Amino acid sequence: MAKAKPFIKWVGGKSQLIEQLDAQLPADFGNWDNVTYIEPFVGGGAMLFYMLQRYPNINHAVINDVNPDLTTCYRTVRDNPEELISSLQDIQNVYNALGTEEARKDFFLAARDRYNEKNLEPIENTTKFFFLNRTCFNGLYRVNKKGLFNVPFGKYTNPLICDPITIRKDSELLQRVEILTGDFENTFQYAQGNTLFYFDPPYRPLSDTSSFNDYAKESFNDEAQIRLKEYCDRIKEAGFHFMLSNSDCKGKNEADNFFDLLYKDYQIERVWASRSINANPTKRGKLTEILVHNYEETKAFKNGKGLQ
Repeated sequence: MAKAKPFIKWVGGKSQLIEQLDAQLPADFGNWDNVTYIEPFVGGGAMLFYMLQRYPNINHAVINDVNPDLTTCYRTVRDNPEELISSLQDIQNVYNALGTEEARKDFFLAARDRYNEKNLEPIENTTKFFFLNRTCFNGLYRVNKKGLFNVPFGKYTNPLICDPITIRKDSELLQRVEILTGDFENTFQYAQGNTLFYFDPPYRPLSDTSSFNDYAKESFNDEAQIRLKEYCDRIKEAGFHFMLSNSDCKGKNEADNFFDLLYKDYQIERVWASRSINANPTKRGKLTEILVHNYEETKAFKNGKGLQ
């Protein structure tokens, strides 16, 4: 049976880390009643779709992102799946009928220019978002300082632009999800009772050239990372739970204790992740990420497995 899964490609997507993330949830999470699940940086939503399918005790979910085009995508998939499918099938048919790479590139550039006008209705905006995501170089979403999408054309032969099964499954799950657009701190007011926050912020770059937090025109610098940690303190003080992912600076530079010092009052685990989005194939491969949480007993700890 088909499962709901991310409807777009997203840098730093969590699909390949899901089992390790699940193992680090609170030990008794499956037994909590009336759970509120909050993701202040939803991105591609791999963790969201997994959690909603795996844990029926999540009654209410709240997602947020600072990128309005991305949150418009989520709303459109949730509220107008059939209209979106029809629009995506149209653009896919036109694109795939183009006979030459040159013609496809021209079509891509015209779609990118139209998308960057920033005055489109939700269906057209989301259709262009999907189309660019499937046909641009490496499926990367990146904008310049003006907030304009600037990823070049990718040379795919027959990209799948419209995936009706995924859109319908995702739409079904998103019915119990509230979708916000804005700063991560705006999510606090939605926490109540048994609440778990999962943070997957733009990662702290491991080098000057590895910054992939350009999916919004506002960059996420060390000041923002510190503000996020202070937000985690606020969550803890209010009696809620959180889990947070980020890059492991120490893995690249043994002397870089930024996160170890910042989150010294919390539990810090390290997990292995593969990174495939890099123009240079020699720089793809495995590296560690950190997982921070404010509870001691995890599912892995309870099962006696620990992390590999």
